[in-house]
Amino acid sequence: MFLTRRFYVVALCVILLLGGGQWWGLLFVVGKVALCLWVLTLALDIVLLYAGNGRLEGVRCCADRLSNGDDNPVRLEVTNTYRLPLHVTAVDEVPVEFQRRDLSFSLMLAPGGRETLAYTLRPVKRGEYRFGHVRLFASTRLGLVERRFTVGEPSSVKVYPSYLMLRHYELMAIHNHFSDLGIKRIRRVGHQTDFEHIRDYVQGDDYRTINWKATARRHQLMVNVYQDERSQQVYNLIDKGRVMQQTFGGMTLLDYAINASLVFSYVAIRREDKAGLATFADRFETFVPASRQEGQMTLLSESLYKERTAFGETDFSALCVYLEKRVTKRSLAVLYTNFTTLVEARRQLPYLQNLSRRHCLLVVFFEDDDVRAYAASPAGTTEDYYRHVIAEKFIYEKRQIVALLKQHGIMALLTSPARLTVDVINKYIEIKTRQLL
Repeated sequence: MFLTRRFYVVALCVILLLGGGQWWGLLFVVGKVALCLWVLTLALDIVLLYAGNGRLEGVRCCADRLSNGDDNPVRLEVTNTYRLPLHVTAVDEVPVEFQRRDLSFSLMLAPGGRETLAYTLRPVKRGEYRFGHVRLFASTRLGLVERRFTVGEPSSVKVYPSYLMLRHYELMAIHNHFSDLGIKRIRRVGHQTDFEHIRDYVQGDDYRTINWKATARRHQLMVNVYQDERSQQVYNLIDKGRVMQQTFGGMTLLDYAINASLVFSYVAIRREDKAGLATFADRFETFVPASRQEGQMTLLSESLYKERTAFGETDFSALCVYLEKRVTKRSLAVLYTNFTTLVEARRQLPYLQNLSRRHCLLVVFFEDDDVRAYAASPAGTTEDYYRHVIAEKFIYEKRQIVALLKQHGIMALLTSPARLTVDVINKYIEIKTRQLL
């Protein structure tokens, strides 16, 4: 049993009335009457809450896994089995990782009534999270005391890479609305190399695709139809070194890379390519061979779920050695890393050139949105001008890294964490369209 604020307010008023009786006797009489009424009301309130079999029932409805970086819905269903209306305060004990102190809901429940309370949770770190109980505090219209009910068993949920984003892209793919996400349609240059079938000529077809042998047999113009080359291998190479620990919007660069690689793998498999995965830090770690078999996306998701950043320096030589042993066929290798200085990029350049000779390499690294926003803001003082010069120097050095990689025949993509998924998919479509793989 808990005493409410109304209990203490009424108690204070009674005390003031009794105390005021020292100067005016009528107040003392009023105070005694108020005291009696207060005690009777308190007793009645306790009887209403604790007598009989009435209680509050509740359950938490939540998915058994949460999507990292997305708003995940959670519902609380509360039922009143009392024969009188109750004021209910519901408090859900969410995992401590969220640091939420605002998940308290107040509502009125009619006799036998049921209400559903909804809220969202946005995790920014993968792993296992634990929910506690749901605490329900019931009070009558008198509102002097509250009765607490503990419902909802503690449960654990796992936070996986962003599967909600994956479903969103899947829905867009079904309705062919990729352009709504910023994914571009790129005009094809030249011809595709894989023959698909022969069909009748229609006005507007390229004369160079006319199949003259089929035309002679059918006595009408027939053309060859080509398609994109299929079953090519695509690998996501994810750097887990300390450079990927930088955070944007509460999420590390590693989490952004994991979410993007999962969606990119889905798009590649949907286009009938094979998607694989490799992660590395100071040594080569996780490896999932490229495939487009059923269950490949589940395998990739389970593999990415447990990945963590390291505090050491990344060893690109280990990536080159192990990738050469395990991936013998030329593939599209999308490397997610982060170069902060030109010196750092030059130090890793020989290893990137080694990868580029064996595979179609795309190096993806990140620009700092905060630095770019600060450089675009107006400068008011001399110190601000110096800070703006430093910020612009960082931005310019990122562009120099892109130029350095392109100078050595390595494709580079400099993007913001928020645009990472869309930009990588656009680059993949461009590579496939231009037949660079």
